[in-house]
Amino acid sequence: MPYWLDDPARPDPLPPLSDAAEADLVVVGGGYTGLWTALLARERFPSRSVLLLEGGRCGDQASGRNGGFASASLTHGFWNGLSRWPDELQTLDRLGEENLAAIGRTVERHGINCDWRVTGELSVATRPHQVTELTELSEEMRARGVEHTLLDQAGVRALVDSPTYVGGLLEPHGTALVEPARLAWGLRQACLDAGVVIHEGTRVTALDRGAAGLRLETASDAGPGGSVRAGQVALATNAFPPLLRRLSLMTVPVYDYVLMTEPLTAEQMAAIGWSGRQGIGDSANQFHYYRLTRDNRILWGGYDAVYHYGSRISPELESAGPTHDRLARHFFETFPQLEDVRFTHRWAGVIDTCTRFAAFFGTALRGDVAYALGYTGLGVAATRFGAQVMLDLLSGEETERTRLEMVRSKPLPFPPEPLRWTGIRLTTRSLAKADADGGRRNLWLRALDRAGLGFDS
Repeated sequence: MPYWLDDPARPDPLPPLSDAAEADLVVVGGGYTGLWTALLARERFPSRSVLLLEGGRCGDQASGRNGGFASASLTHGFWNGLSRWPDELQTLDRLGEENLAAIGRTVERHGINCDWRVTGELSVATRPHQVTELTELSEEMRARGVEHTLLDQAGVRALVDSPTYVGGLLEPHGTALVEPARLAWGLRQACLDAGVVIHEGTRVTALDRGAAGLRLETASDAGPGGSVRAGQVALATNAFPPLLRRLSLMTVPVYDYVLMTEPLTAEQMAAIGWSGRQGIGDSANQFHYYRLTRDNRILWGGYDAVYHYGSRISPELESAGPTHDRLARHFFETFPQLEDVRFTHRWAGVIDTCTRFAAFFGTALRGDVAYALGYTGLGVAATRFGAQVMLDLLSGEETERTRLEMVRSKPLPFPPEPLRWTGIRLTTRSLAKADADGGRRNLWLRALDRAGLGFDS
């Protein structure tokens, strides 16, 4: 079981929908995107009824399984934003900072016990070519006034001591760490307190427009499903199959794998330093991310992002012995001074990725259905922005958000199978080869760069 879900604070499930229902706004999906949409809808339009339908339990999937890095970036990092929306990046960064601060205020206002801490993030280089890349990043960030510190080997090892580090870049303010499942559960309770009706264990099987308006059909393992009439619908299905055919090739689900250690002793903590408790990510294409928990465990995840043919999603794919073994080996290479530490939990979660890495948005069925998808693993904070965009679109309101090219544009779709499988396999192998070859990108990766395509490794 994921460490974050193995928690006595996990709330009891809410009953499934078993009859007919109706609401002004129906939200499909009980992860971060859906919960923020429901909560913000009640705050913005208090006279409107809101119903949230979740196929399992709120926060059980990506929102309760991730590393808990809440980034101010809405663009999946500075480089991705600069390459895709250079003229908007300053605005996007400001909106992202405002969004992150608003999440902190929500956590405080609703008393959500999720260990929200603005720690900043440390990017570490473990190969000489990564130092060059961080130096180039630093120059671009400095030119745009982004606060950061470029670190040499001694500087980065003074913050966190690993013999693999040869350089680093510290951004002190743009990342908060959070206990992700507890954040989701806190938002769930805030929704209930605000008057949102939530049904868990309720899968939405169909969405269409009839003579009486929008209609959703549901199914439940606990008994017969129900039907819902909706004035408007917000789709927050993340990696799971969308209810709109037009979205079927816009994202692919990939599995991300994670380990959690036992709590470190005071001596073990002293051996690695890390007194600043920053979130850390290395600078490889196939990268690791890691952070400390409130009881000084180390969460260690990333590297492999595994796609299964036909966009397959199944609980049996969450246990991957070779991938978890590889992660463990990399952990002890990074921190050999922790050779006696044991892992207490291992798990995986499925995330949705798109060809531009950052979320995309849109409407359907005469503008009464909105969607936000494609966060590509960096959605802990960006989902709140996505919820705001969907509510803007459904209201027909022109805002600073809806005027953004990022919001108005769409990524290119993935090809159908078997081209999708072949292309993703070729991309991941090419990224691994680039990591091993001094960062040099082969013809395939350079072709993807020119086409504006990508795949998160």
